[in-house]
Amino acid sequence: MTGGEIMRLYRSGAEEKAFRIIVSTYKERLYWHIRRFTCSHEDTDDLLQDTFAKIWAALPSFREDAQFFTWIYRIATNEALNYLRKKKFRAMVSFEDIRSEMEKRIDSDPYFNGDAIQKQLHKAILKLPAKQRLVFTLRYFDEMKYEDISRIAGSSPGSLKASYHHAYNKIREELEKIF
Repeated sequence: MTGGEIMRLYRSGAEEKAFRIIVSTYKERLYWHIRRFTCSHEDTDDLLQDTFAKIWAALPSFREDAQFFTWIYRIATNEALNYLRKKKFRAMVSFEDIRSEMEKRIDSDPYFNGDAIQKQLHKAILKLPAKQRLVFTLRYFDEMKYEDISRIAGSSPGSLKASYHHAYNKIREELEKIF
């Protein structure tokens, strides 16, 4: 079901049914999108619930001038980035300390079922600046078009292409050091 169809259903009075469709359609994609920021199953579950609560609250004001899935991804991205900012502020530690903690989570996470190369890839992604990490994960894992990422990130497609290129090169360098 498309975003437009979901919104028509929502506006026709079937709000709860429309929301159930949103959750069933987007929960897995949003879970993995948020998980790439938090590296923790428990934190991701909490943020996913918060994301869906914000989506529910904002549905009445959704102006269908944006694509539905980019609007939802923007909410999820903002939730994840706000979580990281709060975590950094609460801990009063450097981003390096948070990154180190997140790398440990990757190694000890019982829900992570990837091999050694995938773990190193995720650790290399953690070393990227926030914008590069966002662009890389949306493009590489979610295979989004730069135009869609532009709507989520609020940057031009050209600058996002450059950010992706820089991220790709940094990740390649990190992986070449290890393998």
